Amino acid sequence: MVVEQRAAKADAPDELAARLRLLQELSGRGVRALARDTGLSSSSLSRYLGGQTVPPWPAVIALCRLVKRDPRPLRPLWERASNPLPAPPKSSRQVQPPSPPAGAPRPPRNDLPRDMPDFTGREAELTAVLAGVSGSRVVAVDGMAGVGKTCLAVHAAHRLADDYPDAQLYVDLHGFTDGRRPLDPDPALRTLLAALDVPSEKVPQEGGVEQLAACWRSELAHRRAVVVLDNAADADQVRPLLPGAGPSVALITSRNRLLGLDEVPPVSLDVLTPEESAELLARASGDPRGPDGRLARDPESAAEVLRLCGHLPLALRLAAARLRHRPGWTVGILVERMAEGVDEFDTAFAMSVRQLDRNQRRLFRLLGLLPGSSFDEYVVAALADIPLRSARTMLEDLLDAHLVQQPAAGRYRLHDLVHQHARRACVEQDSPAEQERALGRVLDYYVHAAAAADAAMPFVSPGRAASAGRPPAELPRFTDKNAALGWFVTEYTNLMAVFEAAVAAGADAHVCELPRFMRAFFARRCGTTHLNALFERSLAAAERLGDPLQLAEAHSDLGFARYNAGRMPEAGAAYEAAAPLVSRAGDTRSEAELTMRRGYLRWDEGYVEEPLEFFRLAGKLYEKADCPMGAAHAVGYEAWAMLQLGHREEAARLARQALDVPHADPAWPPTLTARITLGVAIAGEAPDEAAEHLQQALELAREDGHKHNEAWCLNCLGVALRTMGRYEEALDSHRQAFALLDELFEEHWKIHFLNGYAETCRLAGLPEEALRLHREALELAPRLGYRYAEVLAHEGIAAVLDQTDPPAAAEHRAAGQAVLEELRPGA
Repeated sequence: MVVEQRAAKADAPDELAARLRLLQELSGRGVRALARDTGLSSSSLSRYLGGQTVPPWPAVIALCRLVKRDPRPLRPLWERASNPLPAPPKSSRQVQPPSPPAGAPRPPRNDLPRDMPDFTGREAELTAVLAGVSGSRVVAVDGMAGVGKTCLAVHAAHRLADDYPDAQLYVDLHGFTDGRRPLDPDPALRTLLAALDVPSEKVPQEGGVEQLAACWRSELAHRRAVVVLDNAADADQVRPLLPGAGPSVALITSRNRLLGLDEVPPVSLDVLTPEESAELLARASGDPRGPDGRLARDPESAAEVLRLCGHLPLALRLAAARLRHRPGWTVGILVERMAEGVDEFDTAFAMSVRQLDRNQRRLFRLLGLLPGSSFDEYVVAALADIPLRSARTMLEDLLDAHLVQQPAAGRYRLHDLVHQHARRACVEQDSPAEQERALGRVLDYYVHAAAAADAAMPFVSPGRAASAGRPPAELPRFTDKNAALGWFVTEYTNLMAVFEAAVAAGADAHVCELPRFMRAFFARRCGTTHLNALFERSLAAAERLGDPLQLAEAHSDLGFARYNAGRMPEAGAAYEAAAPLVSRAGDTRSEAELTMRRGYLRWDEGYVEEPLEFFRLAGKLYEKADCPMGAAHAVGYEAWAMLQLGHREEAARLARQALDVPHADPAWPPTLTARITLGVAIAGEAPDEAAEHLQQALELAREDGHKHNEAWCLNCLGVALRTMGRYEEALDSHRQAFALLDELFEEHWKIHFLNGYAETCRLAGLPEEALRLHREALELAPRLGYRYAEVLAHEGIAAVLDQTDPPAAAEHRAAGQAVLEELRPGA
């Protein structure tokens, strides 16, 4: 196979030259006349026609235009002849994928919809797609609605799957979905990165689409993946999603020709030929070949079916499904039913819908109201207010009728044209009140499903139950945090669409609650940028509701999102607004949560006594609210603060107290905090026990897939090893932590680690490296608002300079004391 590929590549210049000579023959001109009329030099043209030189692409265009031929079919051949990137090898054994990360290996992701078993025709177009992929690694399939663009792209992707074993991804960009905005590159990139199982800590939180696109290209650079970008609106939407350097390939479909992607060869689809249409109708309907088949017995009616379907594959399959499931029908009956429709698409759709029973027709219409893309049986049961079992059965019926598609097990979607028909039928046949109730049930479902998934994720303390709307009769069951995380990843674009639908519908209670139940997911997968935007709108909804508790929690949640994004003054302002509202609402658990958050903020701003008071008060409030998990979290953070202040014995005592509180998840955040604190606190007196605690924490963080926590564990392990006098091991641990932060684009997180790493360097006999790290901390801390880290940086620099420059050391100590004075109460 490889030899054949190389031979094909070597023959490409000769084949291109032969095609150019055919163009010369069509022109009827000699070389000189042809050169004159195309604006080329006769010597260059002679080399092009003789195959000695590959012409530039504008020269090929000029030759084609002269004889009124479309140059685009020549583009793949020209790409191969021009020595593009080498074609990927045909066997995955030739290029080994990178070693999987620590933990259990996962099978490659395959999101491709099912390949159509009755795929018919398109030989030339399929050849062009595969050639385009081989040449430029990206190809765009365009054509009118229903012409089979997705079918061709998916069929080609299945053909390519063995050569691209690391992942086969599919995303619907909704460029032409009725009632939906095209999917922005930002959520599209996040969805694709999540499909590759890229941890949120590695996904850029700031920097916009450019940073996300760079991360996406970086991930594809060392993988062999095929990506189908379906239903693109325009070149701007799809450009950030294209792979960069590396072997991965992409197939794009769009109803528009993507003229802005000059480097991407296009493959344009027309309707099927009459012969191909007849073959597809026969294969899809299961009609036997020969004179005994229904189509053969009534050729005039069969030809009318082809005409009514406009030779469009989608319409043909829908018509064929009716014949297949109605053995008593003649083709003439099918024509009569189709003739009652409005146009080619509505003819097929309406005819298919009329074969459904009353309940099935109602469900089909209501599917047009779903604000998301793909869906499962749970949301369908809520939408139609029917039992889950009935929803499952009716979806299977609609699947058989080709009115819904099944891109993956348990997931369904509507083709754009079918979605338009369903939506239009719903508006025409269902009252506005019924439409509003159905949409309301969908909003209720997603809030309560998100709450159930959130409850299975490890968080500080159990949150309040969902109160917006009515809980649905059936919800998915989440056996563990991985199942919950998987649900959030699958439903991410739907949840965002539901949030927008709730805003548009004025469903303020849903707008308030939905982001709250996504906090743990965003912390792992999507960062804080998007969550800040959601909570801003939640706050506006809470203000309209006027409920003190909702408003208090909205201010508090927005403040915490600001805090995690490093926006300290805005976080403080939000907490100040939340405090009197929480007090007025009288909700002790919400007051405890706000108190903890204010403690985090004040500690990172450099204050000492005030945050300790906050943590102790929060512990009492959690106990009053009968929330032992929250109380353990408050104790664990108080222990961490005492450790930073040098009170090791008290820190160890508090950490052990927090560890005594049982929890089902060993990677539960308070447990992790307490274990790390204890390990560092006892490193000098009980090094073996300390190392055991820290190694266990590190293993749990890695198993949990939380890269920030892994970096934290590594840095603290370095501090403990330094205390034990094991400097080389300590330095290695610090370096691993910083390598993770560099990988995660998390510059602001370094402020937590820089001074500890620098102190290890000083004691290990690396004073210049220690100075560099302390000075980096001194530069970063004021910019981020971490005043206590600023103090530690001054003191660390002074310790390094004591022997070589005592006056400068004294200046830094004085500067650190000045900052401390500013932070004292009443300053």
